[in-house]
Amino acid sequence: MQLVLVSGLSGSGKSIALNVLEDSGFFCIDNLPLPLLLPTAAYLADNQCQLAAISMDARSSSNLDQIPQDIAALRLKGFDVRILFLEAKADTLVKRFSETRRRHPLSDEGRTLTECIQLEHDRLETVSNLGHRMDTSELSPNTLRAWIKDFIALDRSRLTLLFQSFGFKHGIPLDADYVFDVRCLPNPHYDPLLRPLTGKDPEVIQFLQKDSAVQKMLGDIRLFVSDWLPCFIRDNRNYLTVAVGCTGGQHRSVYFTESLASQFQSEYQVLLRHRELGIAGGE
Repeated sequence: MQLVLVSGLSGSGKSIALNVLEDSGFFCIDNLPLPLLLPTAAYLADNQCQLAAISMDARSSSNLDQIPQDIAALRLKGFDVRILFLEAKADTLVKRFSETRRRHPLSDEGRTLTECIQLEHDRLETVSNLGHRMDTSELSPNTLRAWIKDFIALDRSRLTLLFQSFGFKHGIPLDADYVFDVRCLPNPHYDPLLRPLTGKDPEVIQFLQKDSAVQKMLGDIRLFVSDWLPCFIRDNRNYLTVAVGCTGGQHRSVYFTESLASQFQSEYQVLLRHRELGIAGGE
């Protein structure tokens, strides 16, 4: 049985994730108390359930330290367990709660919303590093749905190498394992003909390919990732996220991630994401 465990910060998109999983044929259970995880998984398997998704949140805080052992026990019993952890920046979460006028699940004892978010972050620290992390701070609901679909389509037996472009002006992705800064390189934004384009357009690609510094940095990043990937594979890592950032996430970082993805996709399972494409005011 394939079992997806969904966790993360309140307001980061767990409901959207469960809806996508349900639409994809998963039997979904929301906010399951952690002590019920093993018996619930056993019950579903005994009843011939092939696809299941269970979400858990910080209200099971007294049992969260048990999650690694429970996951190990499930895998020993033959379950294909995947963990999806959704997160977002604190100011983004504050804005979302303010817009929806919903109470935070940990709102009691006179805590402010910011204090609730920090408390939840601390309680979920054990879970956040167990699986695939997604930073939803800058994502539209439709983009998040697409990313969830990509996630469930992956072959879990192979390491997934994820290349993500972003703009530093919008913040560093929370889910990145490695971050490379290409803002020191020539910027197509300052060419009026290239400004409306992106790093996927032939004119921008040609502009960047002609620069020796661009090609030197691209080669250095490719060599670094290539040299260290075997270590992550030996460590039984399922995901490695490499983020490349420029100022606005429109030109240079897009070109770099597109180039890196094409260079690695023949040997590894590769995902490609452009966080800022379509945002006005990119550089």
